[in-house]
Amino acid sequence: MNDLKIIGIASGKGGVGKTTISTNLAVALAEAGHQVMLFDGDLGLANAQLALGVQADFNFSHVLSGEKTLKEIVVKGPSGIHVVPGASGVGKMADLSEAELRGVVQSFSEFDQPLDYLIVDAAAGISAAVTTFLKACHETLVVVRDEPSSIADAYGIIKVLATEHDYRNIGLIPNGVPDQRSGQLLYQRLNAVCVKFLNLDLEYTYSIESDSTVLEAAKKYTPVISHSPGSAAARDFRKLAKEVGML
Repeated sequence: MNDLKIIGIASGKGGVGKTTISTNLAVALAEAGHQVMLFDGDLGLANAQLALGVQADFNFSHVLSGEKTLKEIVVKGPSGIHVVPGASGVGKMADLSEAELRGVVQSFSEFDQPLDYLIVDAAAGISAAVTTFLKACHETLVVVRDEPSSIADAYGIIKVLATEHDYRNIGLIPNGVPDQRSGQLLYQRLNAVCVKFLNLDLEYTYSIESDSTVLEAAKKYTPVISHSPGSAAARDFRKLAKEVGML
């Protein structure tokens, strides 16, 4: 567990593909030979297990209530990843105190199998739950689309992390771009604003190109990297995993 790398996947707003990136990155890392756990950190509207097509009898609300241990709720996902289901439709889960949220992060120390990566699929936005989870991560990767609202919201969460929490290990994943060049240009635009106003130089990780197979895979509740391994998106996720491995 000493070498465990915790990677947070965040977004300023919903609907930008954060869970798609979290699930496919986790599978890509596992396919590269790593031991990977994916934690659905959205404690109010969890959906990572749905995207992976895994059935879960229990979720993280049962851990917090003391009914189950972390080990008892973990389910196996595609390519052998360990999946920690979040709680969907459990209102109080989205309104935990900071002490309770720190307890959530600490509970991962009781998982006794060796892990290389813990991928935290955080909820969208900048609530206390989101920032507490992300502060516990070694690196946070913010998912952004080339749309004004997505760019503004991505900047918002970066600003909160950097100015209110002095958290600066932040990278960017442009999603749904026409090509890699477009993703790099989107990164450069947002990074220039962060350098100017936040004195923060973002990491560029890798871009995920627009690909119709992503939606096809989602409709079948399976990661695109498993559903269409030869697709452009699957290629990009494998390259993203390689970049994450070098963070």
